[in-house]
Amino acid sequence: MTTKVKATAKYVRVSPTKVRQLTRLIVGEPIAEAQRILLFADKHAAQPLLKVLNSAVANAENNDDLDPDELVVDQAFADEGPTLRRYQPRALGRAYRIRKRTSHITVVVTPAEEN
Repeated sequence: MTTKVKATAKYVRVSPTKVRQLTRLIVGEPIAEAQRILLFADKHAAQPLLKVLNSAVANAENNDDLDPDELVVDQAFADEGPTLRRYQPRALGRAYRIRKRTSHITVVVTPAEEN
């Protein structure tokens, strides 16, 4: 039986496109390397993604008694959440829509020998 442990953050105020740039970097990496990549990434989306990764590791350690040093990022993805719609006044009485996107970030970790 494969042990997959996941953590999810919902309604994060970062565009899913920006989060996906970072999820591609950490999939398949050991936890320590994935944390290092996100810690030094110069992107706004790195902080919430790192929080979700640390949460998944804590879930694996506390709920399933897995060693955090032997874990690997199996999956990481960002789904689109609801979009907040705001309006910007423009010339001649027009209004332009501003879309403030949200994302649901999910990280799945597994022990290294199962990959």
